[in-house]
Amino acid sequence: MKGREPDFSRMSRKRRSKSNTILNMLIGLVVVLIIITASFIFTGNKDEQQAEPGEESVTTSDQEELDDQEETELEDPSNEGDSEMPTNESSSPEFAEEPEGQSPDQNKDGMTPKQEEPAVELAKQDEAVEDHGGKVTYSKPDDPIISETIINSSWKPIGTSQTGNHVSLYDGESVDWQEKKQAIAYSTGIPEESLIYWKIKNGGSPQKSIGIVSTKDKSKKYQVHLEWVDGAGWKPVKMDVLNTLDFDY
Repeated sequence: MKGREPDFSRMSRKRRSKSNTILNMLIGLVVVLIIITASFIFTGNKDEQQAEPGEESVTTSDQEELDDQEETELEDPSNEGDSEMPTNESSSPEFAEEPEGQSPDQNKDGMTPKQEEPAVELAKQDEAVEDHGGKVTYSKPDDPIISETIINSSWKPIGTSQTGNHVSLYDGESVDWQEKKQAIAYSTGIPEESLIYWKIKNGGSPQKSIGIVSTKDKSKKYQVHLEWVDGAGWKPVKMDVLNTLDFDY
């Protein structure tokens, strides 16, 4: 028995050596795993840090695109019809409330349209413009029949074939009558054949006449005042633009 002790001792050493080798291998494997794990952790954190700015830039870009799209939709006139705007019924003439004590024909200043007209026309009183070397004056007389009165200093006598002592005639066929018609047409600027001569009458003296005429559709109506100039014929001195033909002439 004593002779076998060395064999057992060698076997024990071999077993311890084998165990140490295995243990060292395990330790080395653990160290390798630790290194690999640490590398993954470190690399992963670095990738996340690098990815974050990119994600932020993408988010910012997307937000800018959304903002641009919203601004485009707001500025696009075609979107106006898709949205219903609130309406204020009180702003419509049908729902406007009349101030207490004010008639429907009165404006907010308490004046009716008829009261305002003179103020507008007064600004036109004695308004003068140059026309063919003469002065044309427009005025508003205080007469509901007359829209405005025109005096043109460039009007001239139309000429005459009459000689001797002038006698104003209203017979509807004499030379004097025909020359009156010519002078009236001359002042209106409308040809004789396009006018209706409603009446030519005495203008208050033997050498003055008044003619009431209109276009054939009655859209233009005039009252022309004439004066006789010896040797030169009838001269228009004033023309009234009429609002109506419904008056005593």
